[in-house]
Amino acid sequence: MNLSFHTMIMLAYTVPNIYVFFRIMFLFIGKKYRLRYSLIYLLIALIYPLSGFAGGLLREMLELVSDYLLPFYLYLFLLVLLADIFLLLNLLIRLLPAQKRKEARFRKYCLATIVSLAVLIVIAGAVNFRTIRLTDYRITVPARSSELKTLRIAFAADFHIDSKTSTGFVRRFTDKITDLKPDIMLFGGDIVEGHDGEKMEEQERLLNQITTGYGVYGVLGNHEYYRGQDRGSFFDRSGISILRDTCIIFDKAFTLAGRLDSHYRNRKSAQELINELPDSLPVILLDHRPTELVEVSETGTDVQLSGHTHDGQMFPINLITSKIYLLSKGYRKIGNTHFFVTSGIRQWRFPVRTSGKSEIVVIDITFTR
Repeated sequence: MNLSFHTMIMLAYTVPNIYVFFRIMFLFIGKKYRLRYSLIYLLIALIYPLSGFAGGLLREMLELVSDYLLPFYLYLFLLVLLADIFLLLNLLIRLLPAQKRKEARFRKYCLATIVSLAVLIVIAGAVNFRTIRLTDYRITVPARSSELKTLRIAFAADFHIDSKTSTGFVRRFTDKITDLKPDIMLFGGDIVEGHDGEKMEEQERLLNQITTGYGVYGVLGNHEYYRGQDRGSFFDRSGISILRDTCIIFDKAFTLAGRLDSHYRNRKSAQELINELPDSLPVILLDHRPTELVEVSETGTDVQLSGHTHDGQMFPINLITSKIYLLSKGYRKIGNTHFFVTSGIRQWRFPVRTSGKSEIVVIDITFTR
């Protein structure tokens, strides 16, 4: 049976919530307060499900609260789970006397500590998300017939722009790009989240201000595919040229190639795409997902840039992404190919990041002869 994405999210939300509700009640709440606790907990927990049924301003308010509430419940669940693990260990090593655990004052302080820690983690994650950082790399690449000595690339992915995206955030991003003075600006997919036709004039205007010597290019990600943004009107207005299994040869400099996302069934293999290129110039490849790294390393590609993973965005999801991908963030050289995976400039859905950073990747390439 295939479950819809919404159904899976609701299951992932409901099941841990049931566990947290009962464990907090039995561990920390006295019997005379349990009815009051149940009403308050259920009232707060229902905010996210109700946001799907509300409309207008009420829906926007409930969704805004939910964006922070879901990460809060994630860390509340993990902290309550840690408390249960401690109690299991306590059966063996007796660090905490049973009488002490039953004291109302002690239980009150324990609950306050758990809730406060969950809140502080979400606040720290929200601050981390809003802070744009630079990640710098320096590599050497064979020049072959290129006449370039150096090339500075500014690279970002996973912007997920929609009509609600803060123009202040986009402005800070474009200001940082301007200060970096890159030779070329590259976007690694999932640039836009909003539906085609959605009004994003200010965001588009700000992105359109980015100017570099070689231009601004990008590839499509899975979210452009989902949202029908692969038709390109957003990118035309934002001054971003999209590569769709296509290449651009910058004369006597380098070649830039861009792959379609794997959602597109007719996309070319990396070998098919690279085979179309002259072998006399360095090759830079954009591919939204960091997959097929070994295969790409065998094509003669010099540099591949990817995103998609968000480095999990929230701990401990990053532990999962690090197992799924050969490279889920950062840098790795396989064969003669330099691979870069960014944790993303922004986030998907939740304005909280407890894993990775909101980053612009800066790659300074020196061409060797």
